[in-house]
Amino acid sequence: MKTFTDTAGRTWTLSLTLGTAMAVKAKLDVDLLQPEAGDDAGGPPLLTRLGTDELLLGEVLCAMLEKQFESHKVTDDDVRAAFDGQTLLAAQKAFYEELIDFFRSRGRNDRAKAVAKQMAMIDAAVTAIETRIDGIDPRKMVDQAMRGQTFSESPEASESIPAR
Repeated sequence: MKTFTDTAGRTWTLSLTLGTAMAVKAKLDVDLLQPEAGDDAGGPPLLTRLGTDELLLGEVLCAMLEKQFESHKVTDDDVRAAFDGQTLLAAQKAFYEELIDFFRSRGRNDRAKAVAKQMAMIDAAVTAIETRIDGIDPRKMVDQAMRGQTFSESPEASESIPAR
């Protein structure tokens, strides 16, 4: 079991069991026990979708936590409102760690490694994108775009000048 805390200070416990997986499957048609499977439309594997679709991840997390709503005396809306970016990141990390533990204890090291690799790929992708964004010089980009173009050559400028 893995825990995280939301913005309201509530501690949530993620526990992946057969029962939890079945509840998520019944509610969302998402099979947590087959993370390598794509969707019916031939889309990417579930692990990829969970790593790139925050709404899907949020719905899966809420479905996994639903039985705790009553003990916390909250509604679905209360929970969603208390999941800011930092909370969702902590919940995602706890979720992946819970998946890894579940698959290792199940003897499915292949799936545990796939989840761990997905976590590493997300970190690597974020770092690569940040590095690329940090390398952008806005002034240089504008200068390159404007190179050789005078104000009167701008299509917008010539359209706005009335004909004589």
